[in-house]
Amino acid sequence: MIPGHELTGTIEAMGTDVEGFELGTLVVSGAGISCGHCFWCTRAMTNLCQHYSTLGLHQNGALAEYVAVPASTCMDASSYGISADTAALAQPMSIAVHAMRRGRLAQDESAVILGAGGIGAFLTYAVADRCGSVVVSDLGTERLDIATALGATHTVQVGSDRSVQDVLDANEIIPSVVYEVSGSAAGFQQALTIASRGARLVMVGLQHGPLEIDVRGVSLREVELVGTNAHVCASDLPEALRLLAARKGGWTDVAPVALSLDELVEEGLKPLAERRSARIKTLIDPWASATRKTVA
Repeated sequence: MIPGHELTGTIEAMGTDVEGFELGTLVVSGAGISCGHCFWCTRAMTNLCQHYSTLGLHQNGALAEYVAVPASTCMDASSYGISADTAALAQPMSIAVHAMRRGRLAQDESAVILGAGGIGAFLTYAVADRCGSVVVSDLGTERLDIATALGATHTVQVGSDRSVQDVLDANEIIPSVVYEVSGSAAGFQQALTIASRGARLVMVGLQHGPLEIDVRGVSLREVELVGTNAHVCASDLPEALRLLAARKGGWTDVAPVALSLDELVEEGLKPLAERRSARIKTLIDPWASATRKTVA
C-alpha cells in the first residue's frame, strides 16, 4: 500500500464519464472516499459515510509520481492564484475548516486552541479569520511563533509559569469555543477545565484511550462536547483554498521545503517520529531529485 493522503497534482488522464475537469488542470483532492448513496452521504455528511475509505490507507496514495483518485474528491485549484506547493496544503486546511465550523464560531466570540501542530496551525488561521481573540497553547516555541504569524492574539507555552487560564483572566477573555487538538488526556482535561459556561469543546485530536469526564460539571455548566471527523470535500475544500489564497506572503513558513521520494524516510519521517522536526508540514515532490525550497 502506497501512503499519502494530502496531495495536489495536475490531471494526466480521466475516466470516460468524468465531467467538469480538463487535462492539465491543477486540482486538490480530499482524502476521504465516500459511496455517495448511504444515509449520511445523501445528507451531505460524506465524512461519515457508511462505506468510507481513506486514500493512502485503504487504496494507494500520493507518495508516487501518479495516483488515481475519484473525481468526486477533487476540486479545481487553478483559479485561486496559488502555487502547487500551497495547494498541497488544502487537505489539512480543510480538516481545520471542518473543525472550526463544528464549533459554530461567531465573529464576536473568542476561542482557545490547545495544540499548534499539523492541524492546530491551520485551525489557528481558520479561527483567526472568523473571530477576534485566539489563544493558542503548545509545547514548542517555534510552533507558537508560527501560530502568532497565523493570527493568534495570545500564545502560551505548556510548562511555563503562565497558564492558559492566566492569559484568559488577564485579558478578560471568555472563550466560547475550546478546540482540543493535542489528542492528549491532559489536553482534554485542560480543555474541560477552561471551557466557560455554555462553551463548545471541539475534540479535534483523537484520544488513544478512555477518559474520565466530570459529567455532572459538563451538565451544570452546559458545556457541549462536539466531535469532528475529517472533512466534507464539497463544502470544506473550497473554503480551505480560499483561506490558503488569502494569506499574503504564502505558506513557506509552515511548509518550508519539499523533499524527494528518496529523502522521504531519512529526512521526512524519521525526524517526525523522533520529534526532531519543528516543521509544521514537509512536502514531498515525487518529481524532485533533491530537497528544494517551496514556492509561495
